[in-house]
Amino acid sequence: MVATDGPHIVRLGVEDAAAGLVLSTEAHWNQTEEDWRIFLRDGVVLGIHDGARLVATAALLPYSGNNAWISMVLVTASHRRRGLATRLVDACLEAARKDRLTCWLDATPDGARVYGPLGFTPTSQLRRLKLLKSTSGSAQAPSAATLDALRARDRRATGLDRTALLSAFAQRPGSRIVTANGAIALVRDGRAACHIGPLFADHTAVALTLVDAIARSQDGPLLLDAVASQAAFLDGLTASGWTIERPFQRMRLGPATAMAEEMPFAVAGPEFG
Repeated sequence: MVATDGPHIVRLGVEDAAAGLVLSTEAHWNQTEEDWRIFLRDGVVLGIHDGARLVATAALLPYSGNNAWISMVLVTASHRRRGLATRLVDACLEAARKDRLTCWLDATPDGARVYGPLGFTPTSQLRRLKLLKSTSGSAQAPSAATLDALRARDRRATGLDRTALLSAFAQRPGSRIVTANGAIALVRDGRAACHIGPLFADHTAVALTLVDAIARSQDGPLLLDAVASQAAFLDGLTASGWTIERPFQRMRLGPATAMAEEMPFAVAGPEFG
């Protein structure tokens, strides 16, 4: 794909994963090179170069039922305020319109003010939480769960078939799917912190118990993207030492296409939904 004016927009390939990682690391995001490969392999990632250097990206990751997630909108510091992000998002939206996809994204407060005039409407809110140092040892490690169990619960909560995404997460070294008292969660390594999510449970208490068990069995910092409407869950996390880093506004462009049967406690991440 090439723009008619300004810097060329090109579609990136899997060989660009390392260059993408440079951009997300500069922004202090938690993605790994493996995360970039998911977008590059299963989605559409558009980029702008300055010479040989990748300076801006945006991604469109399709899901089932004519849905897609827009994310990885990144511009290196030296090239900001030139309209590069806007051009890349517009190109993603053009690609989505051709395939009649409903687009979703999780925006920062500043981003929400940009996406609103483009026609995106708010749906729900997230809170990114961090636990700097987990307490080790005293809690029993959570039991292992199957990918099929996680996939089924994820489909109930999102209305989407995300088998490819969850399978890619689960197959990585260091990833695990865990369960306790009916709660189930995916735990995977990130660039700077381990990420918990998605997380599903029938009750707040069992969701908190599972998070506590994960934290006590895991070394290093942890991240979790909680659904803001799960207020008791958020209160329980902050009471146990988690701190809220930032909010995200979930937004949708296009008709609702998926019916959710339950509300998750935590999502796979603002870049994945």
